[in-house]
Amino acid sequence: MKKILIIRFSSIGDIVLTTPVIRCIKTQRKDIELHFCTKAAYKGIIENNPYIDNRFYLAGDGHAHPLQSLIKQLKKEKYDYIIDLHNNLRTFIIKLCISAKSYSFNKINFHKWLYVNFKINRLPNIHIVDRYMQTVKPLGIKNDSLGLQYFIPENDHVDRTTLPEAHQHEFVVYAIGAKHYTKKLPVDKMIELCDKINKPVILLGDKNDHETGEKVARFFQSNVHTAPYEQLLQEMGKKTVIFNGCGKYNLNQSASLIKQASVVFSHDTGLMHIAAAFKKEIYSIWGNTTPFFGMYPYKTKFKTLENNVLKCRPCSKLGYKKCPKGHFKCMRELKLDLYLP
Repeated sequence: MKKILIIRFSSIGDIVLTTPVIRCIKTQRKDIELHFCTKAAYKGIIENNPYIDNRFYLAGDGHAHPLQSLIKQLKKEKYDYIIDLHNNLRTFIIKLCISAKSYSFNKINFHKWLYVNFKINRLPNIHIVDRYMQTVKPLGIKNDSLGLQYFIPENDHVDRTTLPEAHQHEFVVYAIGAKHYTKKLPVDKMIELCDKINKPVILLGDKNDHETGEKVARFFQSNVHTAPYEQLLQEMGKKTVIFNGCGKYNLNQSASLIKQASVVFSHDTGLMHIAAAFKKEIYSIWGNTTPFFGMYPYKTKFKTLENNVLKCRPCSKLGYKKCPKGHFKCMRELKLDLYLP
């Protein structure tokens, strides 16, 4: 029996994108015991995956020498192979300390740097999942093309009857969160989008997104239309029903709502990839980043909403706290063309 360790420390979407590698290794190699290592903060994403035999976690802030402690645990396992799907300084140290043959994911950072800084696109026309799969090709593993997976524990299933009455039948999920400001629509554009959806909408995000969700939800409440959105109301003249679920659900519960949604709207963030795992139709919204980086929805029907006329996109492979140019046209001038039945 061969023992393999897969490492991917963060973040939500990146870990979900590793699920085809996990599944393909376990289903195609019967002689493999598969372990997975990630940050403790993302434990919920992998703890219910039936293809993983053992799990290890890098402790968060407040723990003394977390990397040393993790390496001490991993050394005891005597791995035959390490599959490094993160490929950063910490994973380099782990590979240095553990005597095992390793295969590391090529992050193509130089290609990304060329595109961001000089708008020279030499990026391969291939999804990041397929690049992950290239990492395990030497082990004889092939992509089964079944897409992503996300496993929700039974106790985190959200019963529709617990939702507001208007959302107990058909509803649309809009994942309004993102780690960086420049990957999110401004509030007035969120309102415009929700109005165009014109169906019951559940807003999803973490507690940091709750206040933004409340601003959007209040706009659609009866007799609550205050500055600066009066002009927006006059231009729209339609109604939808909003339930702000931001901060009210854990990640698995949010995934449960996504699984039950008819359509999912999402910024370039982890919940978009969870939606892809459930083969949802996705409207993916792009600001300063671009689908050319290879992280668009995988193996599911999707439409991208992005401003392709700007010469300053992409300005980062990740994102910023504010627009470097000051105008934020990638989001503020984004055309929200929808064709919902």
